[in-house]
Amino acid sequence: MSPGSEVLASRDGALLVLTLNRPHRLNAVNAALYRGLIGELDRARVDPAIRCIVMTGAGRAFCAGADLKAHRDHPPTSEERRAYIGLGQRANLSVQSIPKPVVAAVNGHAIGAGLELALSADLAIVAEEAKLRFPELALGTFVGGGTMYTLAERVGVPKARELIYLGDFFSGAEAARLGVLNRAAPAASVLTEALRLGRRLARRAPIPLARAKGLIGPAGGMTRQQMLESERVALNEIFRTDDWREGIAAFHEGRRPVYRGR
Repeated sequence: MSPGSEVLASRDGALLVLTLNRPHRLNAVNAALYRGLIGELDRARVDPAIRCIVMTGAGRAFCAGADLKAHRDHPPTSEERRAYIGLGQRANLSVQSIPKPVVAAVNGHAIGAGLELALSADLAIVAEEAKLRFPELALGTFVGGGTMYTLAERVGVPKARELIYLGDFFSGAEAARLGVLNRAAPAASVLTEALRLGRRLARRAPIPLARAKGLIGPAGGMTRQQMLESERVALNEIFRTDDWREGIAAFHEGRRPVYRGR
């Protein structure tokens, strides 16, 4: 994409790096940013050469949430509001549902919609001093992007209530301690750590990794029998793959497996 795009895409081997690119607004989301993210993820979904996606922000923030200045200066019509809400939900669902791991490199502040995007990723490295917050209820609005389940899945219902109801700021270091995000690191090393993690994931067999991603989230809504059946179906499929045979051969030969996604 061109340098002026709201989402920049670059390749690092099997990794696709997506950069939210509105640094003059601390990468605050707008419709164009959501559309850019959806488009890049749609392309990545069908590209077998891409094994993992790393998502970060340009400049000193990851994403400062909704662009409230734009909402104030140009109040959206009811139709524009519906379209914007739909884009936000689609963007987060795309991150959550793409059958490839997504690592968020939360290099700076992640507020509201920005924190929603980070929670939609499978794993997240966050800057220790980054400021995080769910300000929506304090602003008379509401959370989106699946936060009601992505946050509760990570920290449990009581803590999710506290974070959403009160909307207090908390640091990246505290986010890692609470389990909101996975790991905290100095801001200068966040992207490096996320890329390192992404490369590890890119070496995994993509078919079982995709099945794991598809089952771990919904597991809480399934009965034990339903989950056992889902695992059985996945195992039966994977036992027929070339990658399964490669993994067994590599184990016995004492070498690193080379998975090809078939």
